[in-house]
Amino acid sequence: MRSKSRGRPAALVLRVLPTRGRAALRQPVARLRTGALALGLALAVSALAPAGSASAADQYEWAALGDSYTAGVFVGDPLPPLGSASRDGCDRTSGAYPGLVERELDEFPPGRPVHLTNVSCGNATISEIADSRQTPISPVQPPADGWPAVDPQIVRAGLDDGTDVVTIGVGGNSLPFGGMLLKCLELGGTLGKSCRQYYTSPPEGEESIQDKLARVQDEYVRMLAEVHQAAPNAEVITVGYPAVLPDEGSECNRLSLTELGAIKHADIDWLRDHVLKPLNSTIERVTSFFGDRYVDVYSSSVGHDACQPAGTKWVEGICGDAADHWPAKLPGTPLNCAPLDKRVTLVHPNARGHAHAAAPVERAIRIALLT
Repeated sequence: MRSKSRGRPAALVLRVLPTRGRAALRQPVARLRTGALALGLALAVSALAPAGSASAADQYEWAALGDSYTAGVFVGDPLPPLGSASRDGCDRTSGAYPGLVERELDEFPPGRPVHLTNVSCGNATISEIADSRQTPISPVQPPADGWPAVDPQIVRAGLDDGTDVVTIGVGGNSLPFGGMLLKCLELGGTLGKSCRQYYTSPPEGEESIQDKLARVQDEYVRMLAEVHQAAPNAEVITVGYPAVLPDEGSECNRLSLTELGAIKHADIDWLRDHVLKPLNSTIERVTSFFGDRYVDVYSSSVGHDACQPAGTKWVEGICGDAADHWPAKLPGTPLNCAPLDKRVTLVHPNARGHAHAAAPVERAIRIALLT
């Protein structure tokens, strides 16, 4: 455990929100750190720490929080394994980036071993990280009466003053991006209608995209405040979303569900520039406000979106490749990938996508622990 002083205590952030709101985010907290300094510290610590000392026996505590882009869902072996009484419906897998990073840190520990507590959960929203219980929706071997609700992730992870680092990948389900994608798919086959129009001038009862993003920002501020309050000594690292959509919507084959299906090219461009990129910008802005570290996985994943060939894409399309236990039909919808011999993957990272995310997350963790 490392003690540190932070510029914006969580309680203060919560107090100023009602009066300052989003205007406070115009005052980012700068924290200048370099990878070279961190690596130098690592070498110094390794050289000076005597073998068998008490500090060498300690371990760093890392908690991984997040949604399906962190949990993995259909990538790798289910964790807990299929048939286990401890399965919770969150669809964590061995191939997701937390597990990949854990194995690298085990092989090359940053001075001390790192113990991972991964409580990420498919379909998690921002509020379910900090203060709301979540009812998982895994379609894989659900109990007859459905999955029981689970505690907020900061509770499940046991965050406290002994937590050294927290990684968080969440935000998409709070829009919800998946629901918007399905609406765009639905409207893609309708002449004269677009999801851009639907979400910029919404029908009664539906939020506009501007309102969605404003709400997500407020929720993210409160969530990070709660995380810092629960783990006051932890370095907090947020993880953005990859480039799941191409730079040009025209790259997508509208006849292919292994890409983005019938979604109009103009709507793909709108989703990219007015939904996905602003979502990442929101996460980065709030992260900066707290003086935390943001991991950008978007920039380096451009060109590996869901509309690329199988060997190039890091994100599966509406339908894609997944293990046999993963469903080919989406419950409650007409979506059926079985005729394509595919599974319902709904634009989620594949194994290459998680390997891509693992590298910068690992670097961020090493720097955070050694700074």
